[in-house]
Amino acid sequence: MKILCVADHVDPLIYSTNIRKRFQDVDIILGAGDLRLKYYDYIVSNLNKKCFFVFGNHRLSALDLYKKNYNLNPFKDDRNSEKEYLGAGMHIDAKVVFEKGIIIAGLGGSRWYNGQENQYTELGMFLKILKLIPFLVWHRIVHKRFLDVLLAHAAPFEINDRSDPCHKGFKVFRWFMRVFKPRYLLHGHIHLYNQNDIRRTKYYNTMVVNAYNHVLIDIEVEKK
Repeated sequence: MKILCVADHVDPLIYSTNIRKRFQDVDIILGAGDLRLKYYDYIVSNLNKKCFFVFGNHRLSALDLYKKNYNLNPFKDDRNSEKEYLGAGMHIDAKVVFEKGIIIAGLGGSRWYNGQENQYTELGMFLKILKLIPFLVWHRIVHKRFLDVLLAHAAPFEINDRSDPCHKGFKVFRWFMRVFKPRYLLHGHIHLYNQNDIRRTKYYNTMVVNAYNHVLIDIEVEKK
């Protein structure tokens, strides 16, 4: 199975008239944050595949649309301009989905650095992880493994991250990988401008991959 994961930047290789030819063999689309819903909509419309995504710490105009208590008043603010793209994908922050034989969990947001929306302390991110655990255990019982892919926006601490407060990764992600053993952790947030920049790092059983712009992942579907 082939997964296309996008993050942070509108990639000209994707936002292109050749998208269908270039990515015709993609099975699932994942979004690791800091992208507008209309970009996911463009990809989904052209490839006709399901999309699962999390929000990052930027491009948050549509975040409230996914909150249960959101007021759909058309005069509320400009966030409603994103309504037409709500069908672009499924928001899976603090959720687990099973799609085409692949178990995917989502953890959006970045590390807390200035108190704005969708930023978390280590404790805050750990509390989000607690919401996943009952579903991960259920998959362990039914499918003999906790999950295959953790889709995040931030990187793990000292793995593909940066030292500044905004781009520092989460230590709790390292614990998560050791305990639940996902095959991949796909993240964004760390922009890559040099071909020699590190994009993939192995940590125990997990390949941590920076999805800036886009990455393609070939993953074997495991049988029960």
